[in-house]
Amino acid sequence: MADPNTPFSGPVGFVLKGYPRLSETFIAQEIHALEQRGLRIQIFSLRHPTDKARHPIHDEIAAPVTYLPEYLHDEPGRVWRGWRVARRLDGYDRAFQQWRRDLLRDPTPNRIRRFGQAMVLAAELPASIRRLHFHFLHTPASVTRYAALMREIPFSGSAHAKDIYTIPDWEKAEKLRDIDWLTTCTRAGAAYLHALNDGMTAHKVHLDYHGLDFSRFPADPTRAPSDILQILSVGRAVEKKGYDDLLTALSLLPETLNWRFIHIGGGALTKALKRQAGGLGLTDRIEWRGALPQGAVLKALRQSDLFVLSNKIASDGDRDGLPNVLMEAQSQSLPVIATRVSATPELILDGETGLLVPPGDPAALANAIESLAQDSERRRRLGAAGATRVRGRFTVDACIAGLAQRFGLPADAAPAQKRAG
Repeated sequence: MADPNTPFSGPVGFVLKGYPRLSETFIAQEIHALEQRGLRIQIFSLRHPTDKARHPIHDEIAAPVTYLPEYLHDEPGRVWRGWRVARRLDGYDRAFQQWRRDLLRDPTPNRIRRFGQAMVLAAELPASIRRLHFHFLHTPASVTRYAALMREIPFSGSAHAKDIYTIPDWEKAEKLRDIDWLTTCTRAGAAYLHALNDGMTAHKVHLDYHGLDFSRFPADPTRAPSDILQILSVGRAVEKKGYDDLLTALSLLPETLNWRFIHIGGGALTKALKRQAGGLGLTDRIEWRGALPQGAVLKALRQSDLFVLSNKIASDGDRDGLPNVLMEAQSQSLPVIATRVSATPELILDGETGLLVPPGDPAALANAIESLAQDSERRRRLGAAGATRVRGRFTVDACIAGLAQRFGLPADAAPAQKRAG
């Protein structure tokens, strides 16, 4: 770890898969919090944004953004220039040999694209940047690693969920061997990574929860009772979110129960889920709002009576870590029902700050929804307890402190804020 008493001059190059993204508020929040502590950042994005909207925090981030060639054939001249510069760098041969070994084990077009993007990154990287830092241990980490080897500079990174569980162990182990340090956002993820390399690289892996900036989620005690139970879920329509299970659970609710379900989020399975809802006779009770900016999500949280997230482990091993939307829901004293997957039990204490049910069990999910639907006082108690816990233990300032120190920054934001003022 860098000496926390030594000011860090920076800047650091942050390598992201895409920026900005509505579904990755936690990354934007981290960048903003580190900037508040004085870290100068330049963002390098492997993909252009696809979301039509932006969160307000994206406009508060000062870091400039450089977009690397999303596909090498789109910018052949830039890739050619990148190669001509990169091949003269002292670390190019080592990076090339590492890439060749990786390609033999993973002979895919994506692996070729990663090296091309890394050459452009290494060639265009300002000389003032002496550290690279990635988000996600799969593609962004590969690009970062190859570029860092070429430039012979240290690199670090953040691992989350899908990237931990869906890439081969050899790839994770070798990246841990070369990396300076790695942070992950769940105890479950940290334990999994600690076991790699026979525990020899466990000292490089650190646990840093994301936390929330509660100034963006102020408490609102004015939730008005309604004759219709409004159930909300926020998440992408992908397999690991388990929305097929949730729709089945909703179809099992008693006909006498008056409810409405609102889904916020994009995703490839949206059309299939709408067809499923139609087949279950639920179409008139569901509103599909698509991906929305943070302000609209906050408004929906305040207008709802119950938040449900039915995550599960997908067929390819993909799973969530600790979804920020659960913390966002609890910040508004909204009672939460979720599944016992990955790090969710690290946040939600079953029966105390929310309810947990087994993943992939629509009947258990339906029973939990029905029990809270019929007990407004229990909803109130769970919502209040959840808000107390999340606001006490998952603040962004507390959760970012360890990461800030690893960058050689003050753990407290105050010094940087005073300098900025």
